[in-house]
Amino acid sequence: MGTALPVFHGGDQGPNENKGHMTTRKAKILVVDDEPDMCWALVHIVENSGMVARRALSGADALELLSKDDFQMIFLDAKLPDIDGLQLALKIRRLQPSIRIVLVSGYYYQGDRMVKTALKKKHINGFVSKPFENETILKVIESIPSFPTL
Repeated sequence: MGTALPVFHGGDQGPNENKGHMTTRKAKILVVDDEPDMCWALVHIVENSGMVARRALSGADALELLSKDDFQMIFLDAKLPDIDGLQLALKIRRLQPSIRIVLVSGYYYQGDRMVKTALKKKHINGFVSKPFENETILKVIESIPSFPTL
């Protein structure tokens, strides 16, 4: 059910080795939420969909993980103890412009002006309101584009 990202391996290989063969790796998703139970739920859904999940309980933890690893998507809580989720989304967007950021919130709602503006300006790529259904998260995960990387 999950999206695997194709990875092409090429380069200087011996004459009997398969040049340019393709392998796949699992997409990595970062879950950022200050509520441990919410992190657990989202990580559980992500991992059961076949993806790799990491979690961060604060904005500072998220930025540290992002500096050390590549992620294809982030589920980002709108309200964190050390930074507002939309402010963190802007910082993340500057660091990794192509990462998909999905704001998850029990504070904002889909039609909220702040959410609409963030979506329009592409600060975030999606929005999920709390509480959510597992199927909603799975649909978001399935939207991660598959792409070859060399």
